[in-house]
Amino acid sequence: MDLFTHVIFAYLLSFVLWGPATPWYIAAGAMAGGLPDSDVLFYPLAKRFPLLRHHGITHSILGATAVAGAGSVIVPYILAPFIPGTPTDLAAGTTLRFFVAMLLGGLSHVFLDGFTHFSVPPLAPFSHREFALHADRAINLGMTALTVATLVTLIWENRNPSVVPVSLWIETAWVLVVIYGGYLVARGLGRWRAGEARASGGYSAVIPTGNPVVWFLVDETITPERYHLRYRRYVLGKGYTMPERTVDVAKSPRGTGPVLTPQEALNRSYAPAMQKNGFLHSSYHFGEAERKGAFFEVVWYSIEFAMLGRAPGVRVRVEAESGKVQFVGGNFLRPPAAAGI
Repeated sequence: MDLFTHVIFAYLLSFVLWGPATPWYIAAGAMAGGLPDSDVLFYPLAKRFPLLRHHGITHSILGATAVAGAGSVIVPYILAPFIPGTPTDLAAGTTLRFFVAMLLGGLSHVFLDGFTHFSVPPLAPFSHREFALHADRAINLGMTALTVATLVTLIWENRNPSVVPVSLWIETAWVLVVIYGGYLVARGLGRWRAGEARASGGYSAVIPTGNPVVWFLVDETITPERYHLRYRRYVLGKGYTMPERTVDVAKSPRGTGPVLTPQEALNRSYAPAMQKNGFLHSSYHFGEAERKGAFFEVVWYSIEFAMLGRAPGVRVRVEAESGKVQFVGGNFLRPPAAAGI
């Protein structure tokens, strides 16, 4: 998830746990919810110290605990100018409570990243085993739009205290708790049911889409000689909404001579397509070929990172007579309708 969405989730969690009467704990928790992504500042050191990479030590229980420990001492002084009656009211907030508030905010970040298809190492540095539930997309345009609307609303309310009563701020927060909490429940339920369908269908992975009720079930086999993928679209509450689709290609077919069938066009274009678009090579991908007169039009596209009816991919033209491969489009293209994306 993006940084601001993490902050909003931590803000709402802190609101539920601490209540509106102690906004300094809410602020501390919200700050901690965004701090794990500060690991991007360590990028120059990450090659030498792998634990400092993005989604490394800061996205672990130990990392969140260390940040909370330091923050419990530093953050009260940062918040002091904004707390009425300081230092009297601030003294009521003990270091332990600030520590707990920031620890829970930081752990919410670790959990939410693990909730998506971007893995985190929760037990680092003691274990490098990574966790990813694959229940949501790390980059979700719908959630990003909701986050932007939430930030605009909260900023407007807090900048206009003479117009917006505290009661309205509290009501707004509870409405947002229901919306964001309901979103997590819907995603979790969808992942559970899609997981059941994956097991019964013999698939190896579940892929979330930008729509909380739509999932792709995939099974991929890769050998030095061949690439095989089968997938099917699953909708929560409806089940399968399209037949299973399969692609099976030879990675290194003969490189010259005429191409007579769509399968030969897929074989001939596979290696060039993977070289052209590294994004395809690093994700679940699918290909389709269609004869169009003197050539075959082939589309290779990512199943894993599709959204809004489009997907990263390349469009290739394979001449039937010579077998020559020519790229005619790519980047973020619209797959054939049968793809179900």
